[in-house]
Amino acid sequence: MRILVTNDDGVASEGLHMLARAMRSHGEVCVVAPDSEYSGAGAAIGPIHLTQPRVQPVDISGIDTAWSVAGPPALCVMFARLGAFGDVDLVVSGINPGANVGRSVYHSGTVGAALTARHANIPSLAVSQHVTDFDVEGQSWEEAIVGQKWHVAAQVASTVVESMFDDNIGDSPVINVNVPNLELDQIRGWRFTELGTQPPRAVERVDLEPSNTDDGSFRVSMAWGDEVVHPPEFDTGAVVNDEVSITYLSRITAILPPLNSNVGKALNALIEDA
Repeated sequence: MRILVTNDDGVASEGLHMLARAMRSHGEVCVVAPDSEYSGAGAAIGPIHLTQPRVQPVDISGIDTAWSVAGPPALCVMFARLGAFGDVDLVVSGINPGANVGRSVYHSGTVGAALTARHANIPSLAVSQHVTDFDVEGQSWEEAIVGQKWHVAAQVASTVVESMFDDNIGDSPVINVNVPNLELDQIRGWRFTELGTQPPRAVERVDLEPSNTDDGSFRVSMAWGDEVVHPPEFDTGAVVNDEVSITYLSRITAILPPLNSNVGKALNALIEDA
């Protein structure tokens, strides 16, 4: 099996390296990751009709083949599935510092890369780890993730990959894995979860403040709300409850329009009167 490993934090991320090395026991590993930070990029591929993203080989200890791409993680996966880096049988994205749960999956570059693989019928895994030492205000992100237990999330991901193909996984789902930031013997358990509606903590208000510059621009001030408690049957609640959360995600699908839709009537009138 040939495994593509990517992330949204950049090719230099320690979590990426730990995950890639954990995948070596399952097949041939090829790392293709952004050359810089692309957190929050979702499944964006960027304006590829306007640019020619730079791709170059990089060295990662213990990994034979690794590339950096000047673009978001979904673009890395798109290039790979179209043959730029050889065949791909599985995409594993992560390890992201910070849980990707609830509505944050819409914006996550980690999950976006996995969804991009899924759209090409390539099974995929998105791996994230809860950050417990980040108080949002005042503390730098680099300080907050010093204590990340990457090895635990990598071990969980390896266990999932080892067993996932023995299941009837059907239409190439995305398995979204969220791991507490604890040693393995401190984790309370695991569960299959539903997708929650919110992350553990979210921005609840945004204000514009004058930047006191001559160009008339404004700064954005974001106020974070308190941590919200969720039931453990949802991904958000499980990971906060010190459990590994496993959520199977599908593609975005259409729903049926309303009966006797007024939108349809308006469009009929527009086109018939043209």
